[in-house]
Amino acid sequence: MFDWDDIRIFVAAARAGSLGGAAQRLGIDAATVGRRVARLESALKSTLVVRSASGLQLTPAGAQLLEVGLQAETAMSGVGDLAQADAVAGTVRISTSEGFGGAVLAPALPDLRRKRPGLRIELAASAGYLSASRREVDMAITLNTPDSGRLIVEPLTPYQLALYASSDYLKQRTAPDDVEDLTGFEIVGYVDDLIITPELRYLDEVRPGLTPHLASSSIRGQREIIASGGGIGVLPCFLAEGLERVLPDVLLQRRFWLSTHREVHDTARMRAVRTWVKDLCAHSLGRLSPY
Repeated sequence: MFDWDDIRIFVAAARAGSLGGAAQRLGIDAATVGRRVARLESALKSTLVVRSASGLQLTPAGAQLLEVGLQAETAMSGVGDLAQADAVAGTVRISTSEGFGGAVLAPALPDLRRKRPGLRIELAASAGYLSASRREVDMAITLNTPDSGRLIVEPLTPYQLALYASSDYLKQRTAPDDVEDLTGFEIVGYVDDLIITPELRYLDEVRPGLTPHLASSSIRGQREIIASGGGIGVLPCFLAEGLERVLPDVLLQRRFWLSTHREVHDTARMRAVRTWVKDLCAHSLGRLSPY
């Protein structure tokens, strides 16, 4: 007979993709996570995970058990909500882009914590996205609409991007008069083969064939290159404080989308965090879309 708590630990390991990641989230050591997963495999007489250099890979049996474990986790969460109908508590992990997460969400988290002390927020802000459909996160804020029947997806907020440079850089040379002039300037942008979604191909939208001389997979890294006089680049307007806008006619439009897994969408903690995110975006619209 297996221990249901072992399934809880297995789900954490599958979600994190590593024993260490699960241990950090659960507050136990990685060796304990490994022992509990091994014990579950013995009880079920089935291999659930395969360890590799890239982390844990689920076997077909492991993938099937993960679905069962997620359903059990959701059911237990629902029981908690029934027991404390007005209580907003628990962990919510949010995946979003590095720029939006760092510049917009992160500074507002302390205020959310003060208002909702029962919540624990885990912000996964990076150049890539974790998946809400695979329950790697509870909520995802993305540049495109995820295609999964498991998710409830809704538009969150529009935002704008423009060309920027540092004042020191523009003092050294005459600013460009039009997009054709940009070929004579140092350009900052993304590493082409590390672009994770077509929505990030900003330079092609400004001028087809425009290639960066200094590139980074990180939008915040690009911002630092531009601020240090490295050249001209496209930035979200909410990241451009202290920089000078170049070619005011160039203005790009994008939109963030909010997605949550159907099974947790209506839990008290998710309702509270969704409301907070939407309100924050509404209050930040002047930064997100200033033109």
